Amino acid sequence: MHSALGLSFMVIAVSSNFAMAIKKEKRLPQTLSRGWGDEITWVQTYEEGLYQAKKSNKPLMVIHHLEDCQYCQALKKVFAENQEIQEMCQNNFVMLNLMHETTDKNLSPDGQYVPRIMFVDPSLTVRADITGRYSNRLYTYEPQDLPVLIENMKKALRLIQTEL
Repeated sequence: MHSALGLSFMVIAVSSNFAMAIKKEKRLPQTLSRGWGDEITWVQTYEEGLYQAKKSNKPLMVIHHLEDCQYCQALKKVFAENQEIQEMCQNNFVMLNLMHETTDKNLSPDGQYVPRIMFVDPSLTVRADITGRYSNRLYTYEPQDLPVLIENMKKALRLIQTEL
């Protein structure tokens, strides 16, 4: 009786550990994309982004967001699913997504809110003139604003070409 009870406990313990191992395997590793686009090359820091923008002569797109923000999550979902945005980001921009504020106050000209998307040109000028459609939060985008974001991305690219 004791050996049967001991064997039962051992089977339960092994199956419990096995179930935990399966759960750990299914969990995807955290990447720099944080869900914004795994095919995009992301830089780790704002300073690295500025360096790469200057070196590559590409604009830097900075996405400010938080994991527990429902508006950020909604924007992230449509951003990651939009093929045009993903291709433009991969081919034409230096990309950075931040879950904290930077020391550059130019990246928060109208406040520190999320989601917020700002552009920095290769001369390292924050393009405060590239805004979304909301007057109370100039640099925010909602899921239905993807056409505005795409136009702003194209505008950032045009500004660089005219400055060359």
